[in-house]
Amino acid sequence: MRGLAAKLRSVSWSLISRADRFMNRLYSSRFNPLYHSGALVFLLLIVLLITGLYLLIFYRIGEPHASVARITDQAWLGRWIRSLHRYGSDAAVFAVAIHAFRLFAQGRSWGPRTLAWLSGLVLLFVLLVSGWTGYVMVWDVQAQLLAVEGARWLDVLPIFSEPLGRAFVGEQAIPSAFFFLNLFLHVALPVGMFVILWIHVSRIARPGLLPPRGLLWGSLGLLLALSVLWPIGMDPAADAFRIPERAALDIFYAFWLPATRFMPAGAVWVFGLSLTAVALAAPLWTRPAPEGKAEPSSVDARLCTGCEQCYLDCPYEAITMKQRTDGRDGVYAVVDPALCVSCGICAASCAPMGIGPPGMTGRDQLERVKEFVRLLQPDPSEVVLVGCARGAAGFETLAAQEGNGGEPPAHTPGTFDGSRIFQVPCAGNVHTSVIEYLVRAGVGGVLVVACHPRDCWSREGPRWLEERMYHDREAELKERVDRSRLRVFHASVGEDRELAVAVADFRESVRQLAAAKAEAEIDIDLECEVPELLEAGS
Repeated sequence: MRGLAAKLRSVSWSLISRADRFMNRLYSSRFNPLYHSGALVFLLLIVLLITGLYLLIFYRIGEPHASVARITDQAWLGRWIRSLHRYGSDAAVFAVAIHAFRLFAQGRSWGPRTLAWLSGLVLLFVLLVSGWTGYVMVWDVQAQLLAVEGARWLDVLPIFSEPLGRAFVGEQAIPSAFFFLNLFLHVALPVGMFVILWIHVSRIARPGLLPPRGLLWGSLGLLLALSVLWPIGMDPAADAFRIPERAALDIFYAFWLPATRFMPAGAVWVFGLSLTAVALAAPLWTRPAPEGKAEPSSVDARLCTGCEQCYLDCPYEAITMKQRTDGRDGVYAVVDPALCVSCGICAASCAPMGIGPPGMTGRDQLERVKEFVRLLQPDPSEVVLVGCARGAAGFETLAAQEGNGGEPPAHTPGTFDGSRIFQVPCAGNVHTSVIEYLVRAGVGGVLVVACHPRDCWSREGPRWLEERMYHDREAELKERVDRSRLRVFHASVGEDRELAVAVADFRESVRQLAAAKAEAEIDIDLECEVPELLEAGS
């Protein structure tokens, strides 16, 4: 099962990475909507809440189709607000699907991330049910199809005294309680979605709930333009005495109707529950084999100074500070293994190198970089890439990780365009002492290749990397290190062309630095002795 999961993830990640490259070139990595799919869901839910409140004012249970028609006839407000509500609901489903697909492809659906995965699936289900009730509230031909199909499914369950389907055969008028129930669910479920969202982000620090300002206003502007230029119209009202020959089905909320209408209701339940079970069990069948699973971080209490930097930097709030019981004053860091994802960011935030997953602490990194330099025998023209294993300099795909349980190796030597690579699991795991050691060992330049900040598999690796290198964040790079020989470049898997350009540009910069240094070392006597003959003649 794990082999199949690894192959599925490999294919999924290949599709995602290609889409990322296209969107990065189109919008830049900062405003790539694929990187902000989760934040866009939150934004769209706010849009749906605001527009829904306006629509609720004019909706009437006693005349559902007529009241929606009157809203649509309001050319200045109702028409585009209803359209914005419809387009926003469709976009929300699409954004949730992209977000879930991305997390699956990156293998972020198991272990400490299980709660986020399960709550995300619940959020998608609630969103679909809420949208279903919203479409039924219009009570047009599509609403009739949805209501009849839903009643057919529920009639299979032994919980109703009379079949629900009888309410839609025209024997009697549709009871107002039916529309009240749809209205109640359509209002109550979105409130529940915000509770689920809170659970969804409860185990991560500093969740990005809203996209960058440019993407935020751009997304709202696009939805508003669609609502004004292509407003939603009205389909014919539902008629229990007439089976609609054609109905405009929403692709996001009624895509299953063409298939399920011709399936027995029992088969629909079996298929739906099976698909749901597979999705809910993803944390089990996507987790790596025990031998390939990275161990959580641990703390050497003797080295811990109680600075709290690892506690502040941890993206998953897996670290707490507790009072010492060893006779020393102050606090020390404690890692909760149930919350730790083994990203190693804490290792880079610890100046005395007393924390991190096994083999990934600052001291472990120094041992590896010393061996790396011994084999490399660097010279002033050499450029070394410190590369994230999941980025462009890692040269790893999920398929290649199959033997390692889907996790990247801690260190894999390699080259890129003639430059050696010192590979790390995450750019945020790089201790600044490693960068300093490379420079002081004689390497001409160090190019740290990280994932794009909004695409870090450990969430905040690139952010803390640059803070430590350039903004004096704790465990900072010392002032004695020449910053002109350092550079950070962001490139994801597949962006080899962009990385090659950055490497060539940095290599040329290092060459110029070497030439300038050689020229500065030439000792030229600028004092000229005046010949005695000239002195006498003067």
